[in-house]
Amino acid sequence: MWAFFHRLGSPKWFYDISGKWLPWFGGLAVLTLATGIVWALLYAPADYQQGNSFRIIYIHVPAAILAQSCFMMMAVAGAIGLIWKMKLADMFVKAAAPVGASFTFLALFTGAVWGKPTWGTWWVWDARLTAMLILLFLYFGVIALQAAIEDFSVAAKASAVLALVGLVNIPIIKYSVEWWNTLHQPATFKLTEKPAMPAEMWVPLLVMVIGFYSFFAVVILLRTRNEILERERRTRWVKDIVLSKVK
Repeated sequence: MWAFFHRLGSPKWFYDISGKWLPWFGGLAVLTLATGIVWALLYAPADYQQGNSFRIIYIHVPAAILAQSCFMMMAVAGAIGLIWKMKLADMFVKAAAPVGASFTFLALFTGAVWGKPTWGTWWVWDARLTAMLILLFLYFGVIALQAAIEDFSVAAKASAVLALVGLVNIPIIKYSVEWWNTLHQPATFKLTEKPAMPAEMWVPLLVMVIGFYSFFAVVILLRTRNEILERERRTRWVKDIVLSKVK
């Protein structure tokens, strides 16, 4: 495990190994997303209260879960970058921020679309919705720091600190429906409890969650690989890659 961790300190090693991971994650993403979407739209039964409008959860829930997971990954990577000075961890933070912001926006947008027929309004200052909006602003903050600070190492430290400070918002998002009276329903999946939905409804949702994570892995690997090529462009091994592609 420690050997693998130390290898991650090498951008070249990660670039080489990630190229082997990409086809697997890409294939899994296509398979699970295609299966999940068809299952959710055509075979999952309509909700007895919400009708077919509930089907938006097959996009909303995976996007919301991934938005929070991505920020936690950024915080962990930021801590690794601060403690062990690992360049690859800093590159991951920069690569992940726009992706996490996109999933957060998708969760907020689909939540608004679902909220209109369910609550009768596009938006309420509900505790969970407000905390998710703050998460989006935190992502924007990391993106802004990366764009505003030219020195990569300084930008990486500032982004890592913001990610670590913003980590306090994640438990607020998760437990907001338990700590305060909110309109938002409780978590769809709980590790300690049996799902409230029947299997024909939550199984395709689980497939979609796996699909979203697989798609996230593909995008992050591609963005991190591009960041590696940009940051290591003066090294011999990157020049060899460029020459090989030109030929």
